[in-house]
Amino acid sequence: MLKQNLQFKISQKLSPQQIQLMKLIQLPTQAFEQRLKEELVENPALEGNIEQEELFDNDDFNNGDEYDDYDGNESIEAEDINIDEYLSDDEIPDYKLAANNYSDDDEDRESPLAAAVSFHQDLLNQLQTFIINDDEREIAEFLVGSIDDDGYLRRSIQDMVDDMAFTQGIYTDEKTVERIVKTIIHELEPSGVGARDLQECLFLQLKHKTPTESVELASRIIDEQFESFTRKHYEKLLAKYTIRQDQLKKAISEIEKLNPKPGGSFSGNTRVTDAIVPDFAIRVVDGELELTLNGRNAPTLHVSRDYQDMLRTYKDAKDRSNAQKDAIQFIKQKLDSAKWFIDAIKQRQETLYVTMNAIMHFQYDYFLEGDELKIKPMILKDIADMVGLDISTISRVANSKYVETPYGTKLIKEFFSEAMKNDQGEDVSTLEIKKILKTVIEEEDKTKPLPDDQLAEILKEKGYPIARRTIAKYREQLDIPVARLRKKI
Repeated sequence: MLKQNLQFKISQKLSPQQIQLMKLIQLPTQAFEQRLKEELVENPALEGNIEQEELFDNDDFNNGDEYDDYDGNESIEAEDINIDEYLSDDEIPDYKLAANNYSDDDEDRESPLAAAVSFHQDLLNQLQTFIINDDEREIAEFLVGSIDDDGYLRRSIQDMVDDMAFTQGIYTDEKTVERIVKTIIHELEPSGVGARDLQECLFLQLKHKTPTESVELASRIIDEQFESFTRKHYEKLLAKYTIRQDQLKKAISEIEKLNPKPGGSFSGNTRVTDAIVPDFAIRVVDGELELTLNGRNAPTLHVSRDYQDMLRTYKDAKDRSNAQKDAIQFIKQKLDSAKWFIDAIKQRQETLYVTMNAIMHFQYDYFLEGDELKIKPMILKDIADMVGLDISTISRVANSKYVETPYGTKLIKEFFSEAMKNDQGEDVSTLEIKKILKTVIEEEDKTKPLPDDQLAEILKEKGYPIARRTIAKYREQLDIPVARLRKKI
């Protein structure tokens, strides 16, 4: 039986222009520059210069503290835009303005790129120095390929024997593989490579050190009393080896110098470090804060005049072929895309500025003095209410973006934190509590580190009544181990 009913449904749909704007907002400066270059390549109707290094000052934006003037939901339809507003007034081609002011004896400032050798390739190169037969070399190369990025050989001997037989056609036995691991793989550099676990890794490194009394004692501790060492049962070690406390301290010092991830140290030397490009800068000028937006976020873009002239020429033609109609459609599509992109860039600039301006005023005391204890509790909704934007938009602005301050370059999202009540009933930032907790742990007696319940009592005395489980959570977030693992002799 057929029935007919009426159903109302509310749904929200984003236009392609709004989606494009949201994607642009979440990009940090370097990624944004890359996106600009891609758009300039893909759209011939878009022209511009993105090589700008200067910073914009407050006069470039008329927002100030008037957050209500900006509506993040504004969108401009292509048909409502005058194309002349997007054309460049400069009719001189860029190539005529180019100049070469370098003298013949100027140095070439370009830095050559280092051709890094990978960790596994370095190990394979080292195998060439060993005098071994072809069968042993094949097995050794397979074992090197089984070593992970940390430098460990985490697969069992039996699994590797089976894998070599099925995938490489190499037939061997566990005894042979074990011998090659110990006589060849464990002799590779850095020391500790090819270990099956942490205990073996540390023992191999100690074995390659110059033998001294402390090194020999450290080797015995790792080989015979590894569990007692990891649990820091120092009294048991003192009794086991009948040694003085200073002797044990020297042995532990030797162990602490070892690298638990030998492969990681190699890759760290060849890893390319990306420089942080701040998206904003805050300076203190005459006792007042001044916010600037990185000029690389504000390129000079305009619509190609040549494409506009081409469109006008095709439209004025009386008899248009199908090919000309397709050309008109293509040119119009590229012009509209260029206009939408330019508008999205302008809205991105405004959104970034007003959002960071609100954050700066919310955390005014911190940015003025640099005292982290003055960072106030702040959540995304606080800033969203100030600027009249959606919380998701604020999140996109704060994510992966940095601000340069007189106290260092800071990740913006680090200024957001929840609030807790102190003993005076005042809201304090969890960042402030973590800072105090870290200070208390740094000042504790390392021979008798404070457990979480005692840390909770100390913070309570300082005016922050916090439960022990909350102390444990904050300690883990600060990457601080439990009291037992912080113990030293």
